[in-house]
Amino acid sequence: MGSLTERQRSIIAGCLLGDGTMRCKENALLEINHAYSQKEYVDWKYSELRRFVTTPPKIRNGNNARIAYRFTTKSLPALTKIYNQFYHNGSKRIPKDVNLRPISLAIWFMDDGNKSHRALYLNTQRFSIADQYKLIKMLKEQSGLKAYLNRDKQYYRLRIAVSSVPRFKRIVGRHMLKMFEYKIPL
Repeated sequence: MGSLTERQRSIIAGCLLGDGTMRCKENALLEINHAYSQKEYVDWKYSELRRFVTTPPKIRNGNNARIAYRFTTKSLPALTKIYNQFYHNGSKRIPKDVNLRPISLAIWFMDDGNKSHRALYLNTQRFSIADQYKLIKMLKEQSGLKAYLNRDKQYYRLRIAVSSVPRFKRIVGRHMLKMFEYKIPL
């Protein structure tokens, strides 16, 4: 099977910052699961990771009449290493050594980002406050982006400062799929 390329590791990191999920018994696997309306996006992720997948993406009926489109990778030692970085006692966390490459940021944003007027948000509500502060620090140190905690009802998420939006667009621009251009302010 071979090892993961740097690009594949970066794609997986972006998925795990966003909607991606891993499970591990002896070795870990990655599950990609989006609404069927994002079929093109799932197919793109599949094309990038296909050598680690046995069965192509399939439609799946979800809860409340939601139709999902998903695939899972094989269980592999190379994925177990990533699982051990991103999971602790079965819960997703932010590893201290994650590299936020442009493609990782783009996938994270395509999965969990949105705009409101001129600001950008990353829906990080499922991560602890400590992990969100880690992400703020990583965004600043690795990409020169200013981000803040933003209260969203009873939870917090990350807000990319309006002053950093042009830089964010330059960083992720070439990796964004056309179907997600609506998420970026003009």
